[in-house]
Amino acid sequence: MKESENSGILISNIKKPSDLAKMIDHTSVKGDVTQNDVRKLCQEAVDYNFACAVVTATNVKLAYDLLKDSSINVCSVVGFPLGVSTPLTKAFETEEAVSHGADEIDMVMNIGAMKSGLEDLLEKDIASVVDAASGKVVKVILETALLTEEEKIVSCIIAERAGADYVKTSTAYGGLSGATLDDVRLMKKTIGPDMKIKAAGGIRNLDTALAMIEAGADKLGTSTGVQIIEEMIKKYP
Repeated sequence: MKESENSGILISNIKKPSDLAKMIDHTSVKGDVTQNDVRKLCQEAVDYNFACAVVTATNVKLAYDLLKDSSINVCSVVGFPLGVSTPLTKAFETEEAVSHGADEIDMVMNIGAMKSGLEDLLEKDIASVVDAASGKVVKVILETALLTEEEKIVSCIIAERAGADYVKTSTAYGGLSGATLDDVRLMKKTIGPDMKIKAAGGIRNLDTALAMIEAGADKLGTSTGVQIIEEMIKKYP
């Protein structure tokens, strides 16, 4: 792959569009998503070989039926978008999503617990989902736009201690800002070598996607994955 003219980035492990596609979670989690939207999402996930299709809990079974003969994972959001459900409720959501075919879970952590200094409750919140996921990949959405730098650091530490596989920047719901390079770098400095990072929110073009990866993101969550890959195909034929 050539160096990006705008971002000045050269990423050695991304040599072709398919390399980038396998780092993208193709996402459709708005409240007005229809079944036809889910069908379109899943077909695009297959066509572009994205890592997974991310849907709301009500659409997990449909996404699973559409993707079960492919290599594309199904991811369900849990406690979305505010994270205010109890640990028991999040655990039930997770168990149901897994029973319907979810391979991965993107949970919104209890942000209020973090900001209240209730670290034990936050750890229970995350651990309940990890336990209910029964070995499936769990990503913890911190909602970094609402946290101080210290709260971001502590949230990463607790998520790792609770057994999560990833920390994720944002839902970017309700007008909140999404992933920033500074947040991804901070998360990368904080987590251990076995944990990973998903950047999400505001990743709408190739340069932003590559910059997030260069900063330390292992996965990208975006609803514009098709446009990003098409941009890469045109830019780096």
